[in-house]
Amino acid sequence: MGPLGPRSRGDRQRCVGFTLAEMLVVILVIGLAAGLAYVRLDSDPRQTVEREARRLAAALEHAAALAQWRNQTLGVAASGAGYRFWRREAGADGDRWVPMIDDEVLAPHALPERIAATVRDYAGQSVTADAILPLASSGRNEPYTIEVGSPEWRVLLAADPLNRVALTAASPR
Repeated sequence: MGPLGPRSRGDRQRCVGFTLAEMLVVILVIGLAAGLAYVRLDSDPRQTVEREARRLAAALEHAAALAQWRNQTLGVAASGAGYRFWRREAGADGDRWVPMIDDEVLAPHALPERIAATVRDYAGQSVTADAILPLASSGRNEPYTIEVGSPEWRVLLAADPLNRVALTAASPR
């Protein structure tokens, strides 16, 4: 018996709730809002510089460990718009640097627009822009500093002789 009297077989009881279409529209709107929020947060130059510096620091530590594990000399070059890792190979005409292609972490990395990576110094000395910093198979390396920056912000990566890479907080230029 319903609130207004007995129900007949033909009466349909209306369920209260949302239809599948209504739920899909809500999920779509939430997804679009989350995507826009991510794009908006990702466009912060300070966070972009910090993220790229952390990525490079992790790759540098990975490369130093890999050099020891493989008993090979590896190297890194930071050329403004990106960075690349190298492997030193002996050849008939002497040692030469060969690009690393067999490791995803050490694959060439192009930096986002307006972000640049530059080597500041190696073993306390300034170096040329196209220098390859060696990472020895012995695990003992000279300290070096690499800067990752944008026109507004910069982060310094300082590696010690034991291949630990420390990052400074992002600072304005």
